[in-house]
Amino acid sequence: MTRKRERTDGSPIHFRSLVVPRHARIGIVGDLETASEAWLILHGFGMLSQGILHGFRKAERPGRVLIAPEGLSRFYLEEKGVRRVGASWMTREDRDHELEDLLGYLDRVTIGLVDPATRLQLHGFSQGVAAAARWLVRRTRPVDRLVCWAGGFPEDVTADLLRGALGAEPVHLVVGDRDVWVTLEQVTTDAERLRAAGAPVALHTFAGGHRIDDGVLAALEQAAGPA
Repeated sequence: MTRKRERTDGSPIHFRSLVVPRHARIGIVGDLETASEAWLILHGFGMLSQGILHGFRKAERPGRVLIAPEGLSRFYLEEKGVRRVGASWMTREDRDHELEDLLGYLDRVTIGLVDPATRLQLHGFSQGVAAAARWLVRRTRPVDRLVCWAGGFPEDVTADLLRGALGAEPVHLVVGDRDVWVTLEQVTTDAERLRAAGAPVALHTFAGGHRIDDGVLAALEQAAGPA
C-alpha cells in the first residue's frame, strides 16, 4: 500500500507498506508439551519478557505454562544513568499496520505454541492491557479469562465485544492504591463504564504501586478453582 504525505518544502513524500519476516522473542516458563493450562502474558511499556515473567513467578505451577511474547519494537532507555533495552507493543504512528502486526503476532504465538485443547488465560500489564484486550476480541481461539493489571482499558474494545469473547466470565481489572502511572480512579472509571454497558467486571485492588501483586494472583487462582 502506498500513502502520500504533503510537504511544505518540496515534493510530497510517498510511503509504501512492505511486510517483512523478522524474529520475535518469547519467554516461556513451564512445559509446553505437558501443560493443561497456558497463561499468555503481555508486558508493559519498556519491559522485556524476562521482566514480566519475574512478576508472575508466584503463578508457576505443574501443568501450567507461562508464555510472554516480547513486543516487536525495542528501544534504549536510560534509568538512573544506566542504559538498558525495553520494548513496546505499538504506537499511534501508522496505527492500522501496527495493530495488524500485533494481532497477527499474537495469533502466531498461540497457534504455534498452545495446543487447542489447552485452557488459555490472557494477562496484560500496563501497556499490555490494551494489547491483550484488542487481541482478545479479534482472536482466533477461545480465551477463558482476561486479567488487566495496572492499565487503561481501550475505548475501541466495547462491552458487546467482551461479552462475545468471554461470555459470563468477568473482565478482571487490577490496580494498586499507590500506582502513580495508572490510578485507582482511572481503573474504577473503566470498570463503571464497562458495567454500565452490560459487561461483567471484577475490580481488584491492593496496597502498592505499579506492579503484579502476589496476593491478587492467589485470589484469582482461588476464584478460578482447579485447572
